[in-house]
Amino acid sequence: MNKYNQEKVDKINMISVPLPGTKAVTVLVMIKTGSRNETKAINGISHFLEHMMFKGTKKYPDALSLASALDSVGAEFNAFTSKEYTGYYIKVRSGKLELALEILSDMLQNSQLQQEKIDKEIGVIIEEINMYKANPMMRIEDVFETCVYGDNSAGWEVIGTAENIKKFQRKDFVNYFKKQYGASNLSLIIAGNLSKDYKKVIKKYFSNFFDAKARGKAKIKNQQTKPQMLIEYRKNDQVNLSLGVRAFPVGDKREMALKLMQIILGGSMSSRLFSEIREKRGLAYYVKAQTEFYSDSGYLAVEAGLRTKGTLEAIEVIIKEFSKLKAELVTEDELKRAKELIKGRLALNLESSDEVASYYGRQTINRDKIISPEEFLKKIDKVSAKDIREVAKEIFTNDRLNLAILGPIKESDKLKKILKF
Repeated sequence: MNKYNQEKVDKINMISVPLPGTKAVTVLVMIKTGSRNETKAINGISHFLEHMMFKGTKKYPDALSLASALDSVGAEFNAFTSKEYTGYYIKVRSGKLELALEILSDMLQNSQLQQEKIDKEIGVIIEEINMYKANPMMRIEDVFETCVYGDNSAGWEVIGTAENIKKFQRKDFVNYFKKQYGASNLSLIIAGNLSKDYKKVIKKYFSNFFDAKARGKAKIKNQQTKPQMLIEYRKNDQVNLSLGVRAFPVGDKREMALKLMQIILGGSMSSRLFSEIREKRGLAYYVKAQTEFYSDSGYLAVEAGLRTKGTLEAIEVIIKEFSKLKAELVTEDELKRAKELIKGRLALNLESSDEVASYYGRQTINRDKIISPEEFLKKIDKVSAKDIREVAKEIFTNDRLNLAILGPIKESDKLKKILKF
């Protein structure tokens, strides 16, 4: 695997990863801001601003001219917003690196944020909200995080509310941009077939950025003492659920054990829950486990799309598998398979410049020190079956247990009775 180089371009953190075996290069800018940095009054502005950054600059006066400049060289480009970061990327053939840097720099420094374009984009984002709400596999993740974190920025939806979206004005975007998009809050990641003078080109476009004191994240306030449940009732033909537990923030010493636990529970088609819920019982089409690591919190959750009559049975099976991890050591063979799966997926992911940029870019947000792929795999290899059982004993408790349901299910005594260890 290729080595990375980390240095400063003025106040901007820069990471470069040479990949001589590819003809492409990806430029990714990560901004350490997202919906966790919002107040309730402006919830949704991080994501809305991400949209507006593509709507025109001084040089590229509208969305069409900006997109056309990139389309003319066959570039791939997009952006994304989460609770703790926002990212913008352009992937081009290596000979077009300067164009990618020039356009990204222009977007991040010279976007016009015109009110008439804001007004037009309101309708686009309202339809995006409707799309997420109409997709149960997407929606259940938001319902689960609201269940876990409650009414604060960790529990609010990244996309915001329709009420907020409709009232945003240009001054709201300008104020947020000036606070959150300063140089010391940015990281620039470049991965791929790098030219000899790539540093010179980067400095040409990314020196002399403005800086500002960014608004930090609000602390998570709600403390859990017993199992929590949140049901969004819908007359669907299917129940979507997410059942999980509070865990640890990114960088915690137990992080790798939790990642392996996730693979063993529901990270593949040979995982325990896929076998128990889908193959043996036929209760669901999809079932998966996932982990989320934020800067100050995290969780492990199991998601499934179930036939309604199988909901209670599936919940009991998931809790049983959670409890089994507390009581018994995973086998050496099972642990080895999980480790090899992680190694294989990482190797496949890091074959492309955009995935390499993403790997390093996401680490710039919450980690004090970058972990190279080699270091990551060494940490994975050190995890033992005993480590996994110790983590299971710690997290699979009633005061960490959370259940979110989307579908034709109502809260009942029977449901409350089985939602416990």
